[in-house]
Amino acid sequence: MEKKPPKTHFIVSYRDPQDGKVVELTANRVEDSTLGISFVAVSDFVFESRSLVVDPVAEDLKRRFEDVKTLHLSLYSIQSILEVGLRNRGLKFKQTKSNLVILPGNAVQKP
Repeated sequence: MEKKPPKTHFIVSYRDPQDGKVVELTANRVEDSTLGISFVAVSDFVFESRSLVVDPVAEDLKRRFEDVKTLHLSLYSIQSILEVGLRNRGLKFKQTKSNLVILPGNAVQKP
């Protein structure tokens, strides 16, 4: 019997708006949010339970997100999204965000 390679998953690091600490979540899905172009939806959370050592931070996250279907994060709170796994599918967003224009700070001319 042939072993299947592990599925691709994402490690999302973001700044929690409640306490300002950096939180790191593992999820199977990262995609466009239905809230608009400045949000990213994170769902299908993965919590490791095979370890014999109990990690209090991981257990706290597991309790906190056990009833959460989808977490909608602001682009401004996200620090990084890592894609991990042998079969990289890549992030594919339904709405293109590539047409956003960011003007430099000196774009406004003074009279």
